[in-house]
Amino acid sequence: MGTRQGSRRPTQVEIARRAGVSQATVSLVINGHGSQVSADRREAVLAVIAELGYTVNTAARSLRGKGNRILGLYTFEPVFPVSERDFYFPFLQGVEAEAALLGYDMLLFTSAGGSTERSIYAGGSNRLLKSDGCVLLGRHLARDELARLSREDFPYVFIGRREVEGVRLSYVGADYANATKTMVQRLAAMGHSRILLVRRAEGAEPGLDRAAGHRAGLEAAGLHFTPDLVHQVGDGSEIDAELLRSWTHAGITAILVEPREADGIGRALELAAASAGIRIPTDLSVAFLGEAPASTPTRIWTGLALPRAEMGQEAVRMLITLLEDRDAGPLQKLLPCEPVDGNSIALASSVSVHT
Repeated sequence: MGTRQGSRRPTQVEIARRAGVSQATVSLVINGHGSQVSADRREAVLAVIAELGYTVNTAARSLRGKGNRILGLYTFEPVFPVSERDFYFPFLQGVEAEAALLGYDMLLFTSAGGSTERSIYAGGSNRLLKSDGCVLLGRHLARDELARLSREDFPYVFIGRREVEGVRLSYVGADYANATKTMVQRLAAMGHSRILLVRRAEGAEPGLDRAAGHRAGLEAAGLHFTPDLVHQVGDGSEIDAELLRSWTHAGITAILVEPREADGIGRALELAAASAGIRIPTDLSVAFLGEAPASTPTRIWTGLALPRAEMGQEAVRMLITLLEDRDAGPLQKLLPCEPVDGNSIALASSVSVHT
């Protein structure tokens, strides 16, 4: 078969899928490193390339400077302080490993100009143009800068689901909605009928996804959602004995907590429960909808393991697809979270059967 007429060019992702190999293998063959690939896989890739009529888009490479084979990594906040290192390291590890596997160098962009607020456009120009395309990450992003990058047709992939008004951007994120739904259903199966979601006050996308999953989980378990099953907090310092008593007096037997950057909310819950005479998990089950606070000699929090290294790897693969094909985007993908069992959830002390 020849080149497909009237349709966009095939991508390396499509070639890999049809040949039954990884995108890394396809990239090695296409970029002249086929000797690093077994003969049978190399022949399978070459056969699919011939079938689909794949050719390198040299014009796109020239326009985007792809000949440099340099991918950027830009963070909207520092990632090396001790308080952030454990959270960001797997993302960085995944990005670096996949870039190296696919034959790209990485360029790390840090803050410029001495300002405490980072900006892609420090000095008025797009600093990321030193790279062919960029992986972006950070909790405290500048949405106007993402919109500007999109208007400039600069290829980038954000790690984390993000929405920007008027723009459809490419991202790879954690599937918080389905993970939360599953956690709610698990607690419901343990006899909990009043399951409270403790949300951050700000309405970022991960919080919105968790809220949607909370509601969907209740409905799937045959439980009614009511607004009083959602409580918003700031940094977690508001959690005290009086608040926990008000929850248990309202019939709450389990809470789902949106994590914070620090472990403070875990300590606040332990102290408040002890002060209120509430036993975790006997009287109140607690699960975190993300990376849980650090364990203590007596407490291992139930939570979720985020696919952080995999998200970094997928972001690089997406970015290379965007570099190959100007019409491929936007690309958006959510990866599943895995439950992490601890000793902070248990059967409801007064189990109700729902039919």
